[in-house]
Amino acid sequence: MSELIKHECGIALIRLRKPLEYYVEKYGTALYGINKMYLLMEKQHNRGQDGAGLATIKFDMPPGTRYMSRYRSIDPKPIQDIFTYVQNRIKKGVEQQPDKLKDAQWLKHNLPFTGELLLGHLRYGTYGKNAIESTHPFLRQNNWMTRNLITAGNFNMTNVDELFNQLVELGQHPKEKADTVTIMEKIGHFLDEANDELYYKFKEQGFSKKEISHLIADQLNIGDVLRSASKKWDGGYAMAGLFGHGDAFVLRDPHCIRPAYHYIDDEIIAVASERCVIQTAFDVAGEDVHEIPGGSALIMKKGGDVFLEEINPVQERKACSFERIYFSRGNDKDIYKERLALGNKLVPAIAKEINNDLENTVFSFIPNTAEIAYYGMIKGIENLLSEQKMERVKAAKNLSDEELKTILAGRARAEKIAWKDAKLRTFITQDDSRDDLVSHVYDITYGAVKPTDNLVVLDDSIVRGTTLKQSIFRILDRLNPKKIIVVSSAPQIRYPDCYGIDMAKMGDFIAFRAAIELLKDQGIENIIDEVYQKCKAQENLPDEEVRNFVRDIYAPFTPEEISDKSAELLKPENMKAEVKIIYQGIDDLHAACPGNLGDWYFTGNYPTPGGNRVVNKSFIYWKEGRNERAY
Repeated sequence: MSELIKHECGIALIRLRKPLEYYVEKYGTALYGINKMYLLMEKQHNRGQDGAGLATIKFDMPPGTRYMSRYRSIDPKPIQDIFTYVQNRIKKGVEQQPDKLKDAQWLKHNLPFTGELLLGHLRYGTYGKNAIESTHPFLRQNNWMTRNLITAGNFNMTNVDELFNQLVELGQHPKEKADTVTIMEKIGHFLDEANDELYYKFKEQGFSKKEISHLIADQLNIGDVLRSASKKWDGGYAMAGLFGHGDAFVLRDPHCIRPAYHYIDDEIIAVASERCVIQTAFDVAGEDVHEIPGGSALIMKKGGDVFLEEINPVQERKACSFERIYFSRGNDKDIYKERLALGNKLVPAIAKEINNDLENTVFSFIPNTAEIAYYGMIKGIENLLSEQKMERVKAAKNLSDEELKTILAGRARAEKIAWKDAKLRTFITQDDSRDDLVSHVYDITYGAVKPTDNLVVLDDSIVRGTTLKQSIFRILDRLNPKKIIVVSSAPQIRYPDCYGIDMAKMGDFIAFRAAIELLKDQGIENIIDEVYQKCKAQENLPDEEVRNFVRDIYAPFTPEEISDKSAELLKPENMKAEVKIIYQGIDDLHAACPGNLGDWYFTGNYPTPGGNRVVNKSFIYWKEGRNERAY
């Protein structure tokens, strides 16, 4: 993705299943859990660079001893900052007694972050300030171990106002209206209720208060707490939580919108947002790492039991397709194949646009994250070239060896055209000067393109188109090609996301702006006012009755018409080359990524009722000139 879109937080959870001494004996360190957590977080650094956090819980600590630790960072390199902090705390603690570094019980009783239960989080802020207060994990403290709660998640809720009001109706006074706070307090409320219910039950049976604490820890039903807390959640989520006494959970939304994978053996339980991250950290096969099913929670009891439990009824699978196109790491076996397929599916449209003139077409990609799809595209182009060679050979008569060799020597002209200068900073704020600097963020390979060439450049997706207009088109035009064709491995982004990706405002999308201009060009801009009135009429309806009327904006036009208008709007003034944009088709997207059919940002088919309310609200804000998020 050549333009910055904040998205997709990452979670990591580790539960050690053996005493710390076991890891000292087998792996030579009592810090096995911390080391593995560092790997899980570092291998997911693509999922969050606004902040990170780590929390740990120690089992069976005596009263008066600290058993929970947490550190959060919004440093420019937050993961390194966290683990440098942890390392320094441990180093300082043993500097006078270096022999204690392998004394598991001494470390546990004297130093922080040496527990059996660890929760890590990487944050991309899609809402709220980039402040330490907004950084996970969040902590809800109490003197009763079983009432302590630590949460972190990859999620966004569409009905924050409703959840907030429910807390108020329960008699609470939340400190802010944010889904991070409301979700934790919602779980916390039902955790308190479950504690109260068990307390009075055991009290009536004659147990002492001290005995009751241990009985609550043993019999606390985490599934029931989550079932009550999440009943009204509308959104996509992979929510992780730790309880002070040692229970833990990871809960996934019923549509599988947000990803979560787990691995279990006799030594460890590990959870992460990506499968390949667990594979790398623990050197295990992909088939040993499993998805947490939609609507279910992986529940880990302090006593050792671990099981999957359905919390909310499973719904139609609508896993986020952007995970496969761009967000997740491409070294996952399935994602790698899917990105190759995404590139390959674009070949027929490219061939049509260049009139099958492969001899005078150069292929490249921007940015580096589009590289895998680019390989898929090149493989498709090579197959097309092989067909052309075969046709030429069949059509020719009495070919000489030299002529045959010339035909067979033809290759796809694949080149590295653009190089991003990561150190270039646009520090000048004046518009004219800034635009000039932005246009130099990428450098180019001179001499690879002729004036008679088409230049085909693959991108992951085109959201706003700002980088294309201000930078990439101008840079590529310096190569003096005949035509520049930007190819998107994602379809046209037409609708806001409300489940965790920072795509909230209708007016930001180049596809939407193109559709609006087409309505005006064709004299049917009355559709804009009609859609606005329809959206306004639904403002007070329950979410279940709200329809997505914004679809009517796009209905009069073919995808090709919107693509051509997008290219027209994004082409800079004084650009010499002709410009075309080709987007992935919806059917081809689904064929390439059959397990992740969540496509609401492309089609408007939102998996939860709150999605329709968000898209209509986003359109209303655009029409009223309000530069605000719709959730």
